[in-house]
Amino acid sequence: MKSLAIYGAGMVAVSVYTAIKFLYKDCRIIAFLVSKKEGNPAEIDRIPVIALEELSEKGVKILIAVPENHHPAIRKGLEERNWKDYVCIDSRREAALMERYYKATGEYPSLHDFPTGQKGAAGGELSLRVYMTRFHKDVVLRNPCPSFSWLFPVQAGAALTELSVALEKDNTGDHISEKNGNYSELTALYWIWKNKGCEGEESDYLGLFHYRRILDITQEDLQRIAACDIDVILPYPTIHDPSIEEHHRRYVKDCDWEAMVSALEELDPEYAKKLPEIFSQSCFYNYNMLVARKKIFCGFCSWLFPILQRTEELSVPRGWERSDRYIGYLGESLTTLYFLCHKEDWKIAHTGRLMLT
Repeated sequence: MKSLAIYGAGMVAVSVYTAIKFLYKDCRIIAFLVSKKEGNPAEIDRIPVIALEELSEKGVKILIAVPENHHPAIRKGLEERNWKDYVCIDSRREAALMERYYKATGEYPSLHDFPTGQKGAAGGELSLRVYMTRFHKDVVLRNPCPSFSWLFPVQAGAALTELSVALEKDNTGDHISEKNGNYSELTALYWIWKNKGCEGEESDYLGLFHYRRILDITQEDLQRIAACDIDVILPYPTIHDPSIEEHHRRYVKDCDWEAMVSALEELDPEYAKKLPEIFSQSCFYNYNMLVARKKIFCGFCSWLFPILQRTEELSVPRGWERSDRYIGYLGESLTTLYFLCHKEDWKIAHTGRLMLT
């Protein structure tokens, strides 16, 4: 039986662990490794979380399962300890692993499993516009995003700088660009909704990517979307232990979470009633990325942004008095709530989240 240790204790590590445990019964996972134990759980699924120097068992393969920007430092640390048997779980490996896992469990259908040859009610060519956020402080990528005719850059937080990094900017028309410090990529989502979701716009589908994160959608996948009348494309959910409440405990202050819950109870009590059940589960939609039919996209935004605006009003300090990205994190939670509540109402397909470096 092969012994493995997983480097990481966050959502990537837990997702990789869950998939390997389910798919590869002959693997024995002995520990989660971290650089510092402070701020991390003592154990995950009864497996200890330990510092790298505490790993004493020999012949263990280490899977590095953290965001890719941390891989070089971790590799360096391992090699300084003469530890050669490791594998970096980059975003493509992670996406492939999670696709196999969800296919095996029968949950969260993969976009790539839908056929390309059938014609559904939609038929014809797919009319799609996906906007990819750019920010004036973005680093230059070694491997930028492939060029697609349906992908358009938009500058997020354009109201906060005189620098121009994209032709389209989220401070034109109806916008909340000046709130980017709290909303992050959601200022671009708002701009798309208000300025590209209107009647008369030619696109049947709208979407949002980030400059370093994209959904794995190919030209062939566009045929699948059109042929099979797919309504929404989301990233494979990340998995959290013991439940997705772990996400907001890690990224959101309790008082801000309570403000969001109060806003939800005030503006949409039916969704508020479903919140505890949804958040007792383990699967979470990260990243504030999606592609959806324009009607669904705009319906989601019409629901989301009043709740976030009311959350700002109820927060202490209030949203416009701070700049700590908390609204962006709460947006992920509300995205999870909204689409899991509509899991049976729409044809939702999933695909990998790829990191550009």
